[in-house]
Amino acid sequence: MNMGRLYLIPVPLGPTAVAAVLPQSVLARAQGLRHFVAENAKSGRAFLKLLPSDLPVQQISIQELNEHTPASELTALLAPLLNGNDVGLISEAGCPAVADPGAALVALAQREGIQVVPMVGPSSILLALMGSGLSGQSFVFHGYLPSTPGEREKRLRELEKESRRGQQTQIFIETPYRNQQLLESVLKACARETRVCIATDLTLESEQITTRRVGAWQRQSLPKINRRPTVFLLQA
Repeated sequence: MNMGRLYLIPVPLGPTAVAAVLPQSVLARAQGLRHFVAENAKSGRAFLKLLPSDLPVQQISIQELNEHTPASELTALLAPLLNGNDVGLISEAGCPAVADPGAALVALAQREGIQVVPMVGPSSILLALMGSGLSGQSFVFHGYLPSTPGEREKRLRELEKESRRGQQTQIFIETPYRNQQLLESVLKACARETRVCIATDLTLESEQITTRRVGAWQRQSLPKINRRPTVFLLQA
């Protein structure tokens, strides 16, 4: 029996029209799928209602895969694929399997010889890098930094040193309600000549992408970024 294909389907980064950020070919593929794996079933259904799907959402299977999913349950998520059905993998926002628990399912599909098909859509990491003016030749995404101020500032100094040594852009994120604290730590820990980009609300009408040296950020009023999805970048 032929196995299905695992389609990695990006979703919008926030409340914006799907046609504004997803190609028609991606929308058409998502509309035709009957099986999905989502980080959250409720938000997955909300995304499908925007398409809309060829079937009522109630008739579409949506299984959950998030940070709390035990590894022992991953194999069961492959069942539709092993039975010949195509499956769509979607994240809470942006590209699945990038800074996203869906990567575990992709790894398992690869081990089982299931075809994995990544599709085009918004990635906050790449959009922020593109708009920052920082090095796109060498860059590293670190995900979340330590949550305690002392450890966070120590890690920021390490990233700054790595950036200086390799002329490398360092990229990281934070839980939105702690964005302001992270920005304050960046400006406290890093040298005045280090360039820092703050990329907020990407693809939304309120989008802001601004790059300044630390010294310049320190001399101006800081942007209000708490509870707004933000990507941080620095290059020493």
